Amino acid sequence: MPVSSKKMLIVDDNVTFCLVLSRAMIKRGFEVVVANDLENAKKITSGVSFDFAVVDLKLSNDSGLKVLKFLHQNNPDTRIVMLTGYASISTATESIKMGAVHYLSKPANADDIVSALHKTRGNEFESIPDVPLPLDQLEWEHINRVLLSKNGNITATALALNLHRRSLQRKLAKHSPLNKEKM
Repeated sequence: MPVSSKKMLIVDDNVTFCLVLSRAMIKRGFEVVVANDLENAKKITSGVSFDFAVVDLKLSNDSGLKVLKFLHQNNPDTRIVMLTGYASISTATESIKMGAVHYLSKPANADDIVSALHKTRGNEFESIPDVPLPLDQLEWEHINRVLLSKNGNITATALALNLHRRSLQRKLAKHSPLNKEKM
């Protein structure tokens, strides 16, 4: 689906992923700029508007939700897709509430991302699972919900969950149980 040279910002701390995705998007007609963290994204977007943005949820030192908020405040017309290897219902919901047009779990290919950037509404034919979420996925969802309510503060989240901070960090360092099934 070629586009007429639309500006796209890619924000991800994985340099290799950024390189591969930016090449794929350039082939699809986008003018691409890459940032690897929140501060770099803020500098790049200062005074410049982007038509599209692809933002990773988990940046090395920050949350992609902060990038999403910043982008949406500075240009509400930017169509933003959140990407994550740590998918959870709470972060997907927050992303959409904060202005993302779609939320995709990694790995997502360039065609999936372009399609998501152009979606204007949901899919009523999306499949609904017949079985409830497994216990480890429910735990993951709950941890992420509390983490969001504590604005990403690990210490406050650990206290709220009655967990040792290191135990919580180990749980968060693991990929989402849902993503393990896809590997």
